[in-house]
Amino acid sequence: MAGETNLSKLLKGMTPKLNEGSYVFVTVTDPSVVERSDTLCEFKEAESTTLIIKQQKADELLLKYDYVASWISLEIHSSLDAVGLTAAFSNALAEHNISCNVVAAYYHDHIFVNKNDAEEAMNILSKFSD
Repeated sequence: MAGETNLSKLLKGMTPKLNEGSYVFVTVTDPSVVERSDTLCEFKEAESTTLIIKQQKADELLLKYDYVASWISLEIHSSLDAVGLTAAFSNALAEHNISCNVVAAYYHDHIFVNKNDAEEAMNILSKFSD
């Protein structure tokens, strides 16, 4: 099932959803230190593996992090071939000095913003579908 590619439809229908919890990015040389069921996202780089996990789990495992994020999901099924969606929302957030870290999964785009910026980010993102 292919996702939406039309930028106008993507922006109008993206409907941001703020997921509960606090999330952190940690790096590990051995990803098995975190159970797969506790891992939201994993990306292997040359230097180490980056995991996105709940802050509480990182604290339990004594894993270091320096960025606490809120997780926002865009509720439209965007195509991995879609052009312009990431640029549109990241530019809108940047205009308000809000950084974003984006994970494009098969069905949805997921945005991680500083925990302190979550409410403002939701307001900005919601304006696209007004």
